[in-house]
Amino acid sequence: MATWTTTPDLPKAIAPEHAQRAIDSCDLGTAIGLRDRAVLLVLARLGLRAREIIALQLDDCDWDRGQLRVCGKGGRVGVLPMPVDVGEAIAAYLKRGRPRCEDRHLFLRSTAPIRGLQPGGDGVGSIVRYALERAHVEVPYRGSHQFRHALAVRLLRGGASLPEIGEVLRHRSPQSTSIYARVDLEALRPLALRWPGGTP
Repeated sequence: MATWTTTPDLPKAIAPEHAQRAIDSCDLGTAIGLRDRAVLLVLARLGLRAREIIALQLDDCDWDRGQLRVCGKGGRVGVLPMPVDVGEAIAAYLKRGRPRCEDRHLFLRSTAPIRGLQPGGDGVGSIVRYALERAHVEVPYRGSHQFRHALAVRLLRGGASLPEIGEVLRHRSPQSTSIYARVDLEALRPLALRWPGGTP
């Protein structure tokens, strides 16, 4: 099979059943479990980047309108609808799991000093890694971005256009979204030409 070094890798998306197992692995009887389930649902349903989740503030939740304000790349601010399960998970964390703290970040560390999640250590990547371990999910890639890719793939296979997917993922350039055009192999198969010299 021919390969080109300039062709970007296919997005590494977690399988829907694996994502659900990771979400279901969270212990809702603990503060950490409530937080982790909310974070994983934000990843899976809204496709936020890890740094966007870390930056979320309490005031970013608009409960009256059912919306979540997101500060993305380059300081661009967007507003996303808050799915019911995401809202319920965040509300459960705020009521029963989030420590009392002066810090206004939505999600807090589980160990002292109590403050917002950090890019490393007790950050979003660690939450994803531990959830996959608890759920006994074996995947070659354990980062949080695989949930973002999975959302894009699900939207594509559900009939969403690439511009619509780019809007949900808040891409600044259509080129960023174009990588998902190569994901739906079944739709691409009829377009493939026979390889020269190959069998008909």
